[in-house]
Amino acid sequence: MRLRSLVAAAVLAAALPGTAMGGDPARGAALAAERCAACHGADGRSAMPDIPSLAGQQPGFTTLQMILMREGIRRVPAMQPFVEGMPDQDIEDLAAWFASLPPGPPQDRRPRDAALLAAGEALIGPRNCAVCHLPSLAGREQMPRIAGQREEFLARTMAEYRDGRRIGADPQMNGAVAGLSDAEIAALAHYLAQRD
Repeated sequence: MRLRSLVAAAVLAAALPGTAMGGDPARGAALAAERCAACHGADGRSAMPDIPSLAGQQPGFTTLQMILMREGIRRVPAMQPFVEGMPDQDIEDLAAWFASLPPGPPQDRRPRDAALLAAGEALIGPRNCAVCHLPSLAGREQMPRIAGQREEFLARTMAEYRDGRRIGADPQMNGAVAGLSDAEIAALAHYLAQRD
């Protein structure tokens, strides 16, 4: 089953361009107000712990993730009622809307911890984060923006990739975080969350 899911995810990723396909941000704004704002924030910046911010997110990434969730390849129970049966155009419009919003950290971002920042900065280079997510960590195509993301969400996501509990469109993230300790993941998450 896992191999089939990985193959299906790879096929979806290959079929998607780097940006939302014909997404209408104005229509996406109306859809987001109905379906997304309660958790992901009216401005795309989540105020809820462990819920990702979507403002400024790469439209190709958002599109891919929503399709993976809709098709049951990526299982996120809280999202299922929202993506089940969602038309491709709605997904593309939502992705276009979130991509159009200015990115930024959540209002409740925790204060910088100098030791965690230094430890995270020491990890980012050897883990080659900038190769896929770019040096700015703004992401590209199907690679997410991780700069300024919610810290607890980043930590949980990296732990899921490390532990083989999360799949993406390809296994690169699983390899990128393989062998990291919980303390190293916490430091890396803090560093990424503090980047603007």
